[in-house]
Amino acid sequence: MRSIVFTCLATWLSFAYAGEAGGLRILVQTSFVTGFQHYAGKRLFPGMQVGDSLRLVREPGNAYDEKAIRIEWQGNMIGYVSSNENEALARQFDFGNRLQGRITRLSRHRDPNRRVEFEIYVPLLNP
Repeated sequence: MRSIVFTCLATWLSFAYAGEAGGLRILVQTSFVTGFQHYAGKRLFPGMQVGDSLRLVREPGNAYDEKAIRIEWQGNMIGYVSSNENEALARQFDFGNRLQGRITRLSRHRDPNRRVEFEIYVPLLNP
């Protein structure tokens, strides 16, 4: 049932959001990378740019969070989607839906969990 609702929503919104790269996409949520300071994020931060793609990887066997979604930039793990924001996303991965990420803002914020803001979206069409 939830997959049907998601599909209907995706179809309805397909006309509402055109991505900056030219492809149609549905914005699902905007979040910050959590745990940035514990992984490769600090080392890689200087090379990151707004608009860079992020790979989202579902980790159902994660010992700390069964709904975990790892975030990778150029093949390097930089953190996770916050456990406060990952439940619906994990469900979508489990239903087989494709979700992608893209950096939307970079900041040298004092709190490392506020340095990389990203959007999660469903790609619909590619240019």
